[in-house]
Amino acid sequence: MSKYVVVDLEMCDIPKGAYRGNMRGRCETIQIGAVLLNESLEIVDTFISYVSPQYGIISKYIENLTHISPKDVKGAPDFCEVLTRFISWVPEDAIIVSWSDSDKMQIINEIDGKGFVVIGIDKYLETWVDCQKTFSDRMDTEKRYKLSEALSIADIYWDDGEHDALVDARNTAYLFAKMEREPVLQLSPYYIGKIEEKPAYNPFAELLLKYSFS
Repeated sequence: MSKYVVVDLEMCDIPKGAYRGNMRGRCETIQIGAVLLNESLEIVDTFISYVSPQYGIISKYIENLTHISPKDVKGAPDFCEVLTRFISWVPEDAIIVSWSDSDKMQIINEIDGKGFVVIGIDKYLETWVDCQKTFSDRMDTEKRYKLSEALSIADIYWDDGEHDALVDARNTAYLFAKMEREPVLQLSPYYIGKIEEKPAYNPFAELLLKYSFS
């Protein structure tokens, strides 16, 4: 069984017109958090660091959302240094997991846009797991769920502190570990009850109701 590293990034906006080099996006990383799962899918280590943005600013909206202030990132290492430390922390045989592929794409964008090299990252990018897609596949739907929504459906009691990188990484790890352990994913009884209560869609009844009041 493989080891897994579950990672989460928090980001700020790059103001319109600000110099962004070759970066394609409008966001810049301000925090990286991750947890290491051993072969038994237990959390055995953590990684957390603020990141000093090169172009972006932490607006009041982002500060309220993430509880990360400009003071927190002032003097923090830049993205290249933090990502290099992160990759050095990841075991060589580990597979990286995140909620959606947006964090993976953000890493690729910042590496390319800022023109630096992180030795050893390519093999992790090739095997990266999108936990959000995995959950949608297990639910047999194309819907992309919010992490908090998926945790509730999967009947997982999660840690408070949404939009803190380490908290989100830990909560994603809880869900990922459950999906790995359970061939048939056990869902919340409340969620199952709501699904069973929902009446089947009847287009003819809908048409009848529509024209009854026309």
